[in-house]
Amino acid sequence: MSARPAAQVRLRPIALPTEHGGWGLVLMPIILGLGVAPSWAGLWIGLAALAVFLVRQPLKLAIGDWRGGKRFARTRWALLFALAYGAAALACVAAAWAAGARPCWEPLLLAAPLALVQFWHDTLKQSRALLAELCGAAAISAVAAIIARAQGWALAPACALWLLQALQACAAIVYVRTRIRLARGVVVPRAPAIWLHVAALGAVLALAWWRLVPALSGVAFAILAARAWAGLRPQALALPIPRVGMQEVGYSLVVVVMSILGVHMAF
Repeated sequence: MSARPAAQVRLRPIALPTEHGGWGLVLMPIILGLGVAPSWAGLWIGLAALAVFLVRQPLKLAIGDWRGGKRFARTRWALLFALAYGAAALACVAAAWAAGARPCWEPLLLAAPLALVQFWHDTLKQSRALLAELCGAAAISAVAAIIARAQGWALAPACALWLLQALQACAAIVYVRTRIRLARGVVVPRAPAIWLHVAALGAVLALAWWRLVPALSGVAFAILAARAWAGLRPQALALPIPRVGMQEVGYSLVVVVMSILGVHMAF
């Protein structure tokens, strides 16, 4: 492995994710889980999830350098950050256990294959591939279920929270990708993104019928479906892309807040 001369290293791109949308993907399931099943153990699990999320960026850089047979000035820092975040995640898991977390390993095991798919794409420098983004979003959404299980929820309603969050995140990813391409003049069909929202709405309504999620979650997903239809119209594409990202954070919060209220109001 060849070494490179020492150089000025910018730590921020190594230590923190470059994709701003990733913060919303990890924070929303944490907020949802703590909102419906608050506990100290759940808080520590949420912090562990944040640490795992932060591991990805430096680990991706370090593995990319290693696979290329090179050692840049940033490589050592990337390894140090990855180890520090990993240690923080383990410490938070230990704190959750000490705080009395109930057994909550089932959602973690179910989410692991999805996380591995995303990790594999990271090693191939294909992090922006649609499959990688969808699997990553679905995997991190399991945090809501893990937090709920740690507080004592049954497996079925906890996994329903996971599905709820995963549907919202995956639909948002497809919507944003479609909208960005259309705004850049790329000819892509609008229908798949819209129908995906309709399918997500149907799935949430079915969960609400079975009393696994509140009816207010269905209302929130109806709002998302309307947003998808309106947001992909030609006259809506002039909105700057950063503002589209900010809007998506807002819509994600709508789903989370309405779901939390629905659980506590039993509606």
